[in-house]
Amino acid sequence: MQESLTIGQLAARSGVAASALRYYERLGLIRADRTSGNQRRYARTELRRVAFVRISQQVGISLEEIRDALDSLPASRTPTAADWTELSTAWRARLSEKIRLMTKLRDDLDACIGCGCLSLQRCTLSNLEDKLSGEGPGARLMLSPAEQAPPAG
Repeated sequence: MQESLTIGQLAARSGVAASALRYYERLGLIRADRTSGNQRRYARTELRRVAFVRISQQVGISLEEIRDALDSLPASRTPTAADWTELSTAWRARLSEKIRLMTKLRDDLDACIGCGCLSLQRCTLSNLEDKLSGEGPGARLMLSPAEQAPPAG
């Protein structure tokens, strides 16, 4: 049987505070077994889940979406490479769009710094006199056509 980790060991190995690990457990992002003394014990495979949670958060994915993704992994066994590939395939388009938006923002901010914002004729962040408000919320000039569609409802 695989040796389990205490919460302190998981915190040290993952670089995540024990309080955050308890929070992740409450949200169902990670799982712990309990000893007869009610102490948490984590399977070593939880290290992978914690790493996935942390990196997903860092790219702007909500904890709810992360939990939904993790719920798609098998609970009865350690996820295989194929399980993780299936999960990543489901996120591929979304992550690609995030990368596109971050690249566009980075490049547009570089241009703003270069021009000093003296001319707003080409600025993708400017919306003079709120002319684009009828098209929906957000940075309309930066969003993809799918994101520019008016909200359903």
